[in-house]
Order: sequence, then structure tokens, then C-alpha cells
Amino acid sequence: MSILHYWRAMWGIISRELWRFVTQRERFVSALVRPLIWLFVFAAGFRAALGLAIIPPYETYILYEVYIVPGLCGMIQLFNGMQSSLSMVYDRELGSMRILLVCPLPRWFLLFSKLLAGTAVSILQVYVFLLIARLYDIEIAWNGYLWALPVLVLSGLMLGALGLLLSSFIKQLENFAGVMNFVIFPMFFMSTALYPLWKLKESSILLHHLAQYNPFSQAVESVRFALYEQVNLPALAYTLASFLLFMLLAILGYNPSKGIMARKSVG
Repeated sequence: MSILHYWRAMWGIISRELWRFVTQRERFVSALVRPLIWLFVFAAGFRAALGLAIIPPYETYILYEVYIVPGLCGMIQLFNGMQSSLSMVYDRELGSMRILLVCPLPRWFLLFSKLLAGTAVSILQVYVFLLIARLYDIEIAWNGYLWALPVLVLSGLMLGALGLLLSSFIKQLENFAGVMNFVIFPMFFMSTALYPLWKLKESSILLHHLAQYNPFSQAVESVRFALYEQVNLPALAYTLASFLLFMLLAILGYNPSKGIMARKSVG
């Protein structure tokens, strides 16, 4: 196999996912509605609560911008990762996923290409959200958007790999909603997406520890620092390690001798 074969296969998988995303406009709208509701409704209450704490308006605005917007960017990527895993389960039921996995290219490469496609979609959604947030007077330096791009790629890959891992265990499409809710909501609410870590520590030591070691928290912190042209090396390292772990487990899950295919054949 030459490099050209690898490139054609990767581009074919990515272009298919992008075309599916473009043709399903309701998927794009629904991906933005959720964080926009949090931005316009929940965050407004958050600002009001901070105002009650006798914080000057400018500081209130800065806290609101720093802690809420990057967390909502993480929310978009988290839900997109789960949506991509849903499409994996759907494709497996239709048989198209099996056809893809039996091609002569390495299985890890095919799964990674699928992961890249989902990450590209999530990054597009994040930047559209940031543009809308900018219209809402949440201004981020233009360099911050560039700094955030590689971090968004890493966080998207990590959350997508988690969804890929989940899809290797879900046999039927009907079981996906329950599993998705079991993963998404604990990861989101037990994180630093909405509140700083020191604030969670004041509320609950247990919640503080759960948020501290939550991979989603580390992804959000990486994005938060990058948007303001800073680098959080511990958060980036934690996110990278989580991605490698989830990806390895997902590859093992899709192994025909040990993963879902073997379990189905035995059943």
C-alpha cells in the first residue's frame, strides 16, 4: 500500500462525514442550540450571581467570558463525539462499518480517519459558536482563535476516541441514548466547564477531586488557556494521555478476534 492509498482512504472517510454533516442541517442547528441556550440564559444568571457578590462589572464580565465560553466549546465537542459514536453504531447495524473495516488498510488507520472526520466537524461547530459569541460582545483576540486550533484538534480527538470506545460496546442503537446520558452529563457537570476548580473545592472536596481528574476538565482547561494565548502543559499532557488510552481501547474493542465482532459471532 502506498501513501496515496492511505490518503485516498482518509479523504474518502472525512469527505463522507463532512457531506453527511452538510446535508443534515438540523444536526448543525441542534449542535449550536444547546450551548447558545447556556450562553444566553444560564450565563446571564451566572453574571447576575457574580454581581450580587459586589464584583465590579468589568471583572464580572471577564469571569463570565473566561469560565463559560471555553466550557461551552468543550460541550460542543463532547456532544459531537457522542454523536459520532452514534453514527458508528448506526453504520455497524447497516453493515457499512463492517465493509469499511475489512478493507486491506490497517484497522487503526481506518478508525483514526473516522475520528479525524468527527473532529473536523466539531471544530467547525466550535468556531461558528465563537463567532456568534463574538456578536454577543464576547471578544477574544484573533490570535487566540489560532492558538486554540491545535488544542481543539487534540480535545476533539480525545472526546471522539471516548465516543469510539463506547460504540465498540454498544450492540444496538436503542441502547445508545441511555449510555450516552450516563457518560455525557456526569462528565460535563463534574468538570470545570461552568465553574473554576477552586469554587468546586469550596462546595465539595469529592466534587473537586472528580473534576480535577476528569479528562473533560483537562480538555476544557487546555482550550481556556489557548483562547487567551497561553499554554497549560499539564492539561495538554493529561488530554493527550487520555486520547491515547481511549484510542487504544477502542482499537482493541474493534478487533475482530477480541472485540465486538467476536462477541457477536459467539452470540
